[in-house]
Amino acid sequence: MEQDSKKVSLSTKSGLLQSENLYKYILETSVYPREPEPLRELREVTASHPRATMATAPDAGQLIALLLQLLNAKKTIEVGVFTGYSLLLTALSIPEDGKITAIDLNRNAYEIGLPIIRKAGVEHKIDFIESEALPVLDRLSKEIGNEGSFDFAYVDADKVNYWNYHERIIKLLKVGGIVVYDNTLWGGSVAMSEQETEGYMKQGRQLTIEFNKLLAADPRVQISQAPLGDGITICKRLF
Repeated sequence: MEQDSKKVSLSTKSGLLQSENLYKYILETSVYPREPEPLRELREVTASHPRATMATAPDAGQLIALLLQLLNAKKTIEVGVFTGYSLLLTALSIPEDGKITAIDLNRNAYEIGLPIIRKAGVEHKIDFIESEALPVLDRLSKEIGNEGSFDFAYVDADKVNYWNYHERIIKLLKVGGIVVYDNTLWGGSVAMSEQETEGYMKQGRQLTIEFNKLLAADPRVQISQAPLGDGITICKRLF
């Protein structure tokens, strides 16, 4: 199973580096040796899922865990859960009394990872909401005390709504808080012409290009785009 999970990760996440051997080196030298056992178990379980490429890449996850700990994050949001790799990672990184508001339309995928989350002893930190994200984010904004109170957010969901999520999450984050967006290099297609891009990638490519431009022009955030996994963009709220 370990070898199979590595094959999934390498074949789907290494394209940005243009070297499968280099990506394998990063995973085997720096990422897998430090990966907590529950995360390794969930990664292996997820590898057999037909949509396994939706999972957060373990190298990106390692950076997210570091950010959570640097922030001393306690109150977080996750938009897009899938089987829960990044959710479990967050739950393991925040303190015992930390809370994650996790939003996803599909509870079935979350149920795959839930036994591992329970075994890790962190389910009590998670408030899983089966719903479209925008109504939940709007409701959170209206609840007294929520705006400007969240330490961290992670978004890995439908790309068409990324900017809509951003507008809401920025208001929920405290000044100095961080939101991380996944898939912001979209398989490297953002640097390709439309003609070079495979048909099934074209819509996501265009949406991602537009979102990246909007983030780069947003004065409310300091940003850093990192070529980890399928590309992640880290945004720190400035005011």
